[in-house]
Amino acid sequence: MANTSKTPRERADDVWARPPAGRRPKLTREAIVETAIKLADAEGLDAVSIRRIASELGVRAMSLYTHIDAKEDILDLMYDEVAGEALIEEELPDDWREACLQIVRRERQASRDHPWMFELARRSPRVGPNGLRHAEQTFAAVARLTDDPEAMVAIATALDNYSLGFAIREQHTVERGECGLQSARSSMLERRYVRSLLESGEFPHLKPLLELGVLDQDTFEQGLTWLLDGIERDYGR
Repeated sequence: MANTSKTPRERADDVWARPPAGRRPKLTREAIVETAIKLADAEGLDAVSIRRIASELGVRAMSLYTHIDAKEDILDLMYDEVAGEALIEEELPDDWREACLQIVRRERQASRDHPWMFELARRSPRVGPNGLRHAEQTFAAVARLTDDPEAMVAIATALDNYSLGFAIREQHTVERGECGLQSARSSMLERRYVRSLLESGEFPHLKPLLELGVLDQDTFEQGLTWLLDGIERDYGR
């Protein structure tokens, strides 16, 4: 029986290094991962368990251990599967800027579709083949601008930081809902203490923005444009 209490570092090898069980098994690794992702999308990462996945698939929990050693294997596979969704399937554009735009937009869409990825990322899942492909694709795009290794890493990191930071903030917005944000802003403006501070003249720039409600905008594309403009200014030829 597999030891499900193993930590990622204690596992002997990567799940991708272990061949699928049998020639034509009734239960496949792909079905396990697909079911786990559907559960996480619908109910959150806490819903993903060996027993729950087995129940959804109509099999015994022990049968999953033919394909994985522990739950951490499933989490690794889930993370890598979503990393695959961020890949650009066709050839990257020759223009570095357009290539980077396509990659970052795909990253944003993947994070929107699977918000549990942020929680899973904090657990430091193992990098799989799709994760490596995504990194390779990012550096291939950046290489169209510069071949300096340090510059390539700096640019790729800046793009990842922007995408990740915006996605986390966007997830928070989605969780609260548009009405929730409006309600929170209205509630803040209705508080006597806040109103007194705003009316004191200490916040001449913040006050009209709160009152007009212009803080709740989708600035992803504009911010990305500014970031790429700065990168092009420093490294463009």
